Order: sequence, then structure tokens, then C-alpha cells
Amino acid sequence: MLSAAEQFHILADGAAEIVPEEELMAKLESSVRHKRPLTVKLGCDPSRPDLHLGHAVVLYKLRQFQELGHHAALIVGDFTAMIGDPSGRTKARPQLSLEETRQNAQTYVEQAMKVLLPERLSIRFNSEWLEQLTFRELITVAAQCTVAQMLEREDFARRYARGDPIGLHEFLYPLAQALDSVAIRADVELGGTDQRFNLLMGRHIQRFYGQEVQCLVLMPLLEGTDGVEKMSKSLGNYIALTDPPTEMFGKLMSIPDSLIVRYYRLAAFASAEEAQKLEEGLRSGSWHPRDAKAFVARRIVAFYHGEEAAQHAAEEFDRVFKYHELPKDMPEIVLPVPVVSVVDLLVHAGLVPSRSEARRQIQQGAVRIDGERVTDWRSEVELSRERVIAVGKRRFARVRYGTAEAPGHS
Repeated sequence: MLSAAEQFHILADGAAEIVPEEELMAKLESSVRHKRPLTVKLGCDPSRPDLHLGHAVVLYKLRQFQELGHHAALIVGDFTAMIGDPSGRTKARPQLSLEETRQNAQTYVEQAMKVLLPERLSIRFNSEWLEQLTFRELITVAAQCTVAQMLEREDFARRYARGDPIGLHEFLYPLAQALDSVAIRADVELGGTDQRFNLLMGRHIQRFYGQEVQCLVLMPLLEGTDGVEKMSKSLGNYIALTDPPTEMFGKLMSIPDSLIVRYYRLAAFASAEEAQKLEEGLRSGSWHPRDAKAFVARRIVAFYHGEEAAQHAAEEFDRVFKYHELPKDMPEIVLPVPVVSVVDLLVHAGLVPSRSEARRQIQQGAVRIDGERVTDWRSEVELSRERVIAVGKRRFARVRYGTAEAPGHS
């Protein structure tokens, strides 16, 4: 193990806040002295099936704890996802069934392994202890918190001031998350800055149960590709950890120039010194924003898919956007009909997930056939020759008439 001071320097790098710093330092000193790894907790609710780069900011901090010899506990909130975390929300989240959350959770662990080290990791599902909680026990825990404390939360306070409804079940979410910390006797809990209230509740409830309380390491929130809102699947501004290399690279190249250094720091896991050098280069003009963005995009894609895939993604991006050529690896689709509606064509080629999305993309002017924009979603396409279909800037397919299963019409 490194010394406590050396560990603290690494762990504090990139963190928005450590609560409280002196307690984390004391825990690290005790860990080194007694050769006892800390138990470091990160909870994630499988309200949706995919993780994105915003989640990876915190996952990588958990990996740093692992690399320093500590034990990571990934708490999959299959039970708490049924409540829905109210943090940062302007209204209650839709409630999910336990079956839905467990289906989503199946992909979570696999995706988290893209960042975490499996040899120093335990994975727990919080239904293990929360589902067994009796009503008597729930009342006992709930008595440790007041309504006034809950209304100190900024999101609850705003909703209450506007007269927007706040479900009683939403007040239970921080308590449930706190019980996760009790269940595993967490020494440290990680989360985004929007999780501050929930993580502090963990300290409060651990103290009630007579446990040594956890320290908090809060990480910055990563803005999405729109450059404004926090990265979120519901807002459509996310980059999934499972995105193919070319799609991931293309999305990264679409971020605003103002976020280049921030993505380098938070999504490419660059050190403070590396980020400062890039920022100075952009300011002095020695780095062109496009080149800097491509540099950051390659580093991120390489982390998840390897150097070869990152190189290929960069070359494909240049081929399409810099040299205005078609990508080499377009899928080739064979349809058994010589004429097909443009909506069915997009769906059957796998370029859109549904007919409604096909119509929306056409109405937005995002669809081109052989370089010509399609403006009428009712139009039909003749396949007497091979056609190149494009949706937006990153989705392409070659389509021709031949022997295959007919596309569905509805």
C-alpha cells in the first residue's frame, strides 16, 4: 500500500468534495497501519438498462480505490429503483416493478466491468436486506429523520414551493440508501454531487446503528453532448458505455468545444496536469479544437474498445466528415421487393428503432438517400439499383433488391 498521504492525493484528484477530509485521511491512516482495506460503496439504480459516461466518472474513482488495495462494493439498487431516486428531479420518477429493475440490472454488472477490477469487487443487490425489512423496523428508521430535514433538500424544496406533489415514498429513498451503507458497513461512499443529501443520510443512520460512519467522496456531474444538461438517457444527450466505437467517437466529436477539457478530465480520466496542458494548448492555439476533440475521443474509445478500434473509429470519422467519403463498414441490406416505403426502408435497414422515429427523422431533414434529402415520409424508394441510406451524420446502410425476408408493413 502507498502511504495514507499518497493515497489521499490520488483520491482527492478530480473529486468535487470530500466529506469530511480529515476523517477520510484518518481512515486511510488506520487502513495502512492495520493493513485492513476500506470498504468503498457505490450504489446504482437500474432504472434503465444502460450505463453511460456520466456513470463512469464515479465508477473510475471506485476503481482508483481498488488499485490502492481497497475493496469495492457495487450495490445494485434493484429494490430502491422501484422507489426512484428523487435527487435533482422536478417530479417523481415512474415506479418500476422488481422484475423490471432486475431485468435492467442484468446488464449493469457487465457494463460496470468495463471500468472496475473484478478481483477487488463484491456485487450486492439491495433487495437482499430491504425486501426483508418489517414495517416496525421501517418506522424505527423513519423516526430518525424529520420532514423538515427532507424539505431542506433543494429538489424537494422547489417542488414544495411550487405546489408540485411529493410522494411519501420519495422521502423513504434516502433512508433506503442509508440502510445499504448499514448493511455492508461502508467506510466510504461515492456519488455525484447531486447525491450529497442521500450520502449524508447514510452517515446519520449508520450513527443510529452504532457503526463508524462513512466518509463521502462526491464527483462532478458530466454534462451531456448538448453541453447544458447532466448526461441522461431520458434527455437523449448520453454516450453509452456499450455504444459501438464509431458511434461513440462520433458522439464525442459532437460535444461543444467548451467541454473538451472537461471530457478529457472526467470521461478520459486525465490527471489535473494533463488537463491543464490541453487547456493551455487550446488557449495558445497550439491545439486546434477539432484535433483536441479527436485526441480526447480516441482516448475514451480506446479505454472501452481498445486502441485498434479507436484508430479505426477516428479514420472512419475523417473519411465521412473530413474527406466527405462514405464509411467502409456500412451494413449491406437486401430487400425482396423492388419498391418500398421510405419509412419501412429505414426500419428494416436498422437505422431507426420504429416507424414513428423514421417519420420524425425525415421531418427533421436527417434522412438522405444517395446524398439527396428526403422530405416526404410517405414517399417510396425504388431499389432497381443499390442505394446508400443515411440517417443523421453517423448511421449509414447500403440497400439493394434481392432475395430476403420482406419488411413488415403496418
